[in-house]
Amino acid sequence: MKYELGACLLALRLSEARMTAEQLAQLLQYKPERLVDYIDNKRVMPLKTAIAIADTLGCRERDLYELKPY
Repeated sequence: MKYELGACLLALRLSEARMTAEQLAQLLQYKPERLVDYIDNKRVMPLKTAIAIADTLGCRERDLYELKPY
C-alpha cells in the first residue's frame, strides 16, 4: 500500500513525552526553529532526523506523521 504524509504529529509526541521542542532541540543539538517548522508543517523532516527524534521520544518514525493511504 502507498501512503502520503499528512500532518506532522511531533507536537503530540512531545506532549506525550512531557517535553518541549526547545528541550528536544537541545538534546539533539538542532535549532528549535527547525523543529517548529516541522510542527507547523512548513518542512518535512528527513529520515535521518525522524530516526533521531523517534529514538529520543521513544516512538517509531511513522508515529511522527499522519499517514494517508492512496
